[in-house]
Amino acid sequence: MTTFSAVDHAMMARALRLAERGRYTTRPNPVVGCVLARGDDVVGEGFHQRAGGPHAEVFALREAGERAVGATAYVTLEPCAHTGRTGPCADALIEARVARVVAAMRDPFPKVDGAGFEALRAAGIAVESGLMEAQARELNRGFLSRVERGRPWLRVKLASSLDGRTALANGESKWISGPASRMDVQRWRARSDALLTGAGTVLADDPHLTVRLGDDTDFEPPLRLVLDPGLATIHRGHVREGDAPTLYLHAPDARVPRGVDAQMASAPVAGGRFDLPAVLRLLAERGVGEVQVEAGATLAGAFIAAGLVDELLLYIAPVLLGAEARPLFDGLGIADMAARHRLEIVETRRLGDDLRVLLRPRT
Repeated sequence: MTTFSAVDHAMMARALRLAERGRYTTRPNPVVGCVLARGDDVVGEGFHQRAGGPHAEVFALREAGERAVGATAYVTLEPCAHTGRTGPCADALIEARVARVVAAMRDPFPKVDGAGFEALRAAGIAVESGLMEAQARELNRGFLSRVERGRPWLRVKLASSLDGRTALANGESKWISGPASRMDVQRWRARSDALLTGAGTVLADDPHLTVRLGDDTDFEPPLRLVLDPGLATIHRGHVREGDAPTLYLHAPDARVPRGVDAQMASAPVAGGRFDLPAVLRLLAERGVGEVQVEAGATLAGAFIAAGLVDELLLYIAPVLLGAEARPLFDGLGIADMAARHRLEIVETRRLGDDLRVLLRPRT
């Protein structure tokens, strides 16, 4: 087992912080940071900023110049060894004559998957990996889910009252959560590849599903995805407005209207409902790695019941809506305690008067 020094840990932590700066702009690529150092002296650093642009290693090497010779490169993901829209980063590191490469993790993408490490070792460069791997995987959970599981990482976002209700019986729900929570949601939207909702939510709430950060932060608008088996919402709704792309998924037998300027795709239906695992596979094939579901109790419950939810983002407001109000989830069909869905709390945070709780299924 490789033993890493305190300097190694400090430099990799710095590389991870750099990688995070590309959070809103690199999709469908992973976020990656790179630090070049000679001992504890940083000579160059960079992060992947946008798909199609230079990778993190290239920015770090440009900054380091000749000081890269003999340096250690700390990278949050294995350097690529293939030519895509940019050249191989492994070759750039070899040409720069770095002495050592420390990577947080191997890249499971089939065109890389160890080939970068092999190229570096073949050139006489010392290669070590596994430093702060858990943190690196957390940064790229959407990308890794798409590559390793063939489906996106799925997050369900909900706002509820203290008694677990999301809307009054008549459907009124604006606003359960406060301004701080609603602004926080925008950050989670910005990091998502796609925002998914159902036709019922479009008809009832007419959401925009856009990112409104309120500052000059750069971001790529996420795909807006509407599950609409019969295309009942294709001619209406704010979800068609603005610069963000929108995709409608419909049933195979849906009547597709002519002359409608909208992206549409057919998705399998089972038992009168969308085959949700198939929907997620379709999205992965389109390069979608991280999905945020913003829908009603029926669709949210269907994803939970299917075992497809990777995390639940819940905003709890200190209000009570009563027993007649609408629940968080429908259709779970839990008959006894043994069938209950067990979650673990990953993080809690106070936002104004509200409490944000991030939960994941207990493994």
